[in-house]
Amino acid sequence: MGNDQARKRAGGRHVGEVLPLREKAGYGFGDFGFNLYWANISAFLLIFYTDVMGLAAAAVGTMMLVTKVVDAITDPLVGALADRTRTRWGRFRPYLLFGAVPLAVCGVLTWTVPDLDPDGKLLWAYATFTLMMLAYTVLAMPYSALSGVMTADSQQRTTLISFRFIAAFTGTTVVNWLTLDLVGWLGRGDEALGWQLTLGLYGVIAAATFATVFLTTRERISPPPLQRSAVKQDVADLLHNRPWLVLFVLALVIMVTIVMRSGSLVYYMKYYLVRPELTGTFLGVYSVALAVGAALTPVMTRYVDKRRLMMWLMAGVGVLSCAMYFVPPDAIWLLFGINTAIGLLLGPKSPLAFSMYADCADYTEWKTGRRATAMTFAAATFSQKLGGALATAAIAWMLAALGYVANEAQSDASQQGIALLLTVIPGIVALLAAGVMHFYPLDDTALESVQRDLRARRDQAA
Repeated sequence: MGNDQARKRAGGRHVGEVLPLREKAGYGFGDFGFNLYWANISAFLLIFYTDVMGLAAAAVGTMMLVTKVVDAITDPLVGALADRTRTRWGRFRPYLLFGAVPLAVCGVLTWTVPDLDPDGKLLWAYATFTLMMLAYTVLAMPYSALSGVMTADSQQRTTLISFRFIAAFTGTTVVNWLTLDLVGWLGRGDEALGWQLTLGLYGVIAAATFATVFLTTRERISPPPLQRSAVKQDVADLLHNRPWLVLFVLALVIMVTIVMRSGSLVYYMKYYLVRPELTGTFLGVYSVALAVGAALTPVMTRYVDKRRLMMWLMAGVGVLSCAMYFVPPDAIWLLFGINTAIGLLLGPKSPLAFSMYADCADYTEWKTGRRATAMTFAAATFSQKLGGALATAAIAWMLAALGYVANEAQSDASQQGIALLLTVIPGIVALLAAGVMHFYPLDDTALESVQRDLRARRDQAA
């Protein structure tokens, strides 16, 4: 019996066409490339601006908030464009082939220290970071939407997206563990040159991963044949989609937790623990834990409903993050252990959330007869980027308010603020995320009903 007919039930969950391992791995490999950029932005860009480019922390906080809000606004625009793209290669795959070089160039420019006065450097940061995030969005939005049209089966989507985030966290591990060493090796004493060359190397590797996605994947799901809708109709559909609205709030809240932890961890190691030499190891072990958590996601979703699993995971992150604040700075191994456990709990978050975005695209099609996969992902990513922007700005503003001085010993108030940014503040936000997930209505039973109806409609149309 062919794969497309091999539908059966297992534990109450529908199993449809099984994606080939080659296609799952090829799709996942793309997020390795994306995280050569994203992990650098999350972990190192703020400290690059303050400690290498020499910009004031408060000014950097405002700049990153403004540029990320502008970037977030472009997400739905790119999503609407991708949904309406028609080529012989599909709607989403061509963007991955043609957008890689502009992103690589913009990445190098962003990590360049220009020979300008402080105001000129700040304007440079505004311009280059905005351009880089626009180039990133042009690739990332179609890439995310692609997972929603490769298969209609919810469990297969979870597995597919788990491959994606295993690769993503592997990329994060490479960045966290090797970037500072690469900057030193390639720059040979010139830190600014080291950052330029490192981002150039990452750009070449990322371009190869995006080409791999293009060559190994297929788009199988299309909008209904007679669908003709304006962008405002796509937005209206989302605003009447309760599952998506819950995920929109959830994405914003969780991204505050993730970015606040990753963005403050380098400061935590350098100024609170006073063990900067352990930064790469600390970040690297944390990234491995994220990857292991992502790899275990398909196993967990076979036995635990996505909604309930997300609630449990975020509650655990909240409790452990708050507990970490009370660990003394010299208890290095205990800090490693708690941080690793947090990584294991946070790892499944991304595969779960992106699988649920695809489920929300199904829900919109079931409810309205219209499908806008890229817009569904883009509008959700808007929320994620807004949360990341708020978290990054909050770190910079709090450091400035507490008297942070780059490359100097910090005051007690500044040290305590850095500790709170890594522990209690994101912990409270994670507990809030667990509460938000309570309102998500698409449990396994409801989702199976939606997808069964959609299969019947597609079979009838065929």
